[in-house]
Amino acid sequence: MLGFFANIFGWVLKFFYDLFQNYGIAIIVFSVCIKLILFPISIKQQKTMKKSVKVQEKVKELQNKYSNNPEKLNQEILELYKNEKMNPFSGCFSAIIQFVLLISIFYLVRSPLTYMKKVDSQIIEDYKTQISEESKNSAYPEIAIIQQFGNQDENVNINMNLFGLDLSAIPSNNLTNYKALIIPALYVLTTFISLKLTNNMQNSNNKKENGENKEKDEMDAVIQANKSMTLFMPILSISIAIVAPLGLALYWLTNNILMIIERLILNKFFNKDEEEA
Repeated sequence: MLGFFANIFGWVLKFFYDLFQNYGIAIIVFSVCIKLILFPISIKQQKTMKKSVKVQEKVKELQNKYSNNPEKLNQEILELYKNEKMNPFSGCFSAIIQFVLLISIFYLVRSPLTYMKKVDSQIIEDYKTQISEESKNSAYPEIAIIQQFGNQDENVNINMNLFGLDLSAIPSNNLTNYKALIIPALYVLTTFISLKLTNNMQNSNNKKENGENKEKDEMDAVIQANKSMTLFMPILSISIAIVAPLGLALYWLTNNILMIIERLILNKFFNKDEEEA
């Protein structure tokens, strides 16, 4: 199934590659298009996030009121969600989309000859027999084919040079080449900024709804959890970005930058709406 989506995304990426004749620019434009398509979902997510803060306070009140009657509590909570026109599982849809995108793009960038270039599988298999044993057993044999035979055969040639950066390079295999570390480093930096921005927005929403009288222990727990996530995510990000081709890190980096811009715009828009209300 994920291969199916990777194939569809591959057709789109190929369109942009044929247009710009550059793999990196094609990935950047592709990322922008995906973000624009998903923008309505982002707006809905932002609305749900702000609304959920209010709903959770009412849920707490119901939990206190019906603490000895679980059946009645469940009924009241379902009624609350119904009245507020909120689906408690609405976040799952967005998470599924993000997961499908993440894995499909990984498939696409790992095997660009199959999913983007649409090279015949037999040609790919023939070239696989000619690359080194180490490359055959790696997770990215098609990247090795492009690196070794791209200049000799147009069928397996993809222009992966973006402003002097080789997007076919795998940082973990090029630790002495600082250029191979630029995109992963920027990706981690933007991940940190994005998480920090999200945490600040969530904390701001909590303060607006709960006021300054919120119990200190609960507030400290939220802040500590946010700090832990802020530290953990960049570590996880670099561990993935450093073992994948730079093309994947470029997609994530572009997506992070777009996400930061999107959140700043939406936050300003919703704050303005609240002030006018």
